[in-house]
Amino acid sequence: MKFADLIKPEAVKSISAASSKKRLMHEVAELAASAYGLPVQQIVDALMERETLGPTGVGQGVALPHARISGLDSVVGAFLVLEKPVDFDSVDRQPVDLAFALFAPEDAGVEHLKALALVSRNLRESSLCAKLRANLDPATLYTILTETESVKAA
Repeated sequence: MKFADLIKPEAVKSISAASSKKRLMHEVAELAASAYGLPVQQIVDALMERETLGPTGVGQGVALPHARISGLDSVVGAFLVLEKPVDFDSVDRQPVDLAFALFAPEDAGVEHLKALALVSRNLRESSLCAKLRANLDPATLYTILTETESVKAA
């Protein structure tokens, strides 16, 4: 599994700020709805329900919100960079400025976990996060995300 399998170029965006964690979830939902034709409110509800189990802010300014969504055939993602970080109740109490959301079919098993592991592993790399934070152009962000695997494979 690769980033290019998870995310479309139109599911990558940069925004100036989000006023709250819930507002960030709405931004992610709107991006995913636009890119994959999913219902916005269903995504928001699923993401917020998942957050009640524990925060998906994994630390170092990174959040990995994820949820199961009916109507999907495969695991898909949406990526947002915030110019101004937002409080996200992260494990390290640091605000979030990189959010990679994953959405899986309701019956997804191991594929959902593989996708989560891939994104988590890559976004723990400070050099990758620094490149993402230094660029606000969606096309450039998409290229940085999807070129990660080819650099590691070389």
